[in-house]
Formats: sequence, C-alpha cells, structure tokens
Amino acid sequence: MNQEILVLAGTAAAMGFVHTLIGPDHYIPFIAMSRARRWSLSKTLVISFFSGLGHILSSVILGFIGIAFGIAVSKLENTESARGSAAAWLLIAFGFAYFIWGLHRAIKNKPHKHIHAHVDGVPHDHVHGHESEHVHVHDQACAARKKANITPWVLFAIFVFGPCEPLIPLVMYPAAKHNLGGVALVAAAFGLTTIVTMLTIIAVSSWGVSFVRLGKFERYSHALAGAMILVSGLSVQFLGL
Repeated sequence: MNQEILVLAGTAAAMGFVHTLIGPDHYIPFIAMSRARRWSLSKTLVISFFSGLGHILSSVILGFIGIAFGIAVSKLENTESARGSAAAWLLIAFGFAYFIWGLHRAIKNKPHKHIHAHVDGVPHDHVHGHESEHVHVHDQACAARKKANITPWVLFAIFVFGPCEPLIPLVMYPAAKHNLGGVALVAAAFGLTTIVTMLTIIAVSSWGVSFVRLGKFERYSHALAGAMILVSGLSVQFLGL
C-alpha cells in the first residue's frame, strides 16, 4: 500500500471528525430524544450507531456505483446536494411535528387540583393530570411502546437519506485512481471516525443531560426535544452546518 493512500485515509479520518463535530444533526436529535424518551445510554448508542452506519453506507454505495459506471463527480455532487437538502427538510418536518405533539401533550397533561370532602367533613385536594385518565393500563403501555418504537425508525430513515457530502468528491474518487482496496480503506477511515465521534459526543452529552432536572417543566421535555431537532435541521438547511 503506497504512501498516497495512507495520506488519503488520514485526510478522510480528519474530515470525518470535522464533518461530524460541526454538524449538529449528527448528535442533537439523539441526545434530545434520549432525554425525552428516557432511553438508556446503551439503547441510545445502539440507535445512534445504526443510524450513523446507514448514513455512511448510503454515500459509500453511491460512490462505488459512480466509480463502477464512471459517473461524473459533478453529477454525484448534485445528487448528494439534493439528498442533503431533502434530509434537512425531513429533519425540520420531524422536529416541528414532534414539537407540536409534545406541546399538545404537555398542555393536555397540565397538573390541576380537585377538592373533595371525606366522611370526616374535612376538605382535601389532590393534583393530577389527564394524560392517561380513563385509559386502561395495558392499553396505555401498548400506546407508549408504539410511539417509542416509531421514533428510532424515523431517525434512522432520515439519516440513511442524508449524505456524507465530503466523502465522494474529495476522498473516494482520488482513491479510485489507485485500487478498490484503497477506496475501501479511505471510506472505512471516514466512516469509522464519523461514527466514533458521533457516539462519543452523544454518550458524554446524554450522561450530562441525565443530571438536568426540569421540575414542573418536565412535561415539556418532548416539546423541547422537538424544538432542538427543528433548530438542528434549520441550521443544516440555512447555515450549511
């Protein structure tokens, strides 16, 4: 293996690190959903890992197709750009929808008091919300599981659709001038660095966020998660992050 391939692999690793670090969409959605959904750290990292893997492989496969069929770099760049814009809008739509759902959920479950008198004639009050009122415990648990099961798949789908813009034009095509083994090495260096960086940021941030207590505003945690995802999508679409 020649020196140039090793240099390209090192460049790919550095690009993967920077690409992930400056892209809030690579970690904010997972941190926000982990906090709102009360996912364990292991579950959060598993979901993040497979989402990141899908994110990398979608661009790698497209790059290999381009190399195999001799498609011009400019055409692949246009395709990746279109995919990036679509993925950002999907993230924006998901964040906005989740924010509205979370806000509705919080308002619906606003704690309030009921005053009643016991047989001793002394009035008492108790505080409760209406989120789960009149719902059978089994049905409520099933509904919660369904909501929880959908969210990881939504994030995964958005990430698979989203491209790794730097990978094809700056890394894979120069590597293709040498051999497919070099292409695989460079793609692996980029992908491994990207995923490790993602998981590290998510793990450290999720651990830190787990200590945050919102008190009486805890019921707004879903709305806050949606807002954070919405902002990360907007920053990608309009700030180019």
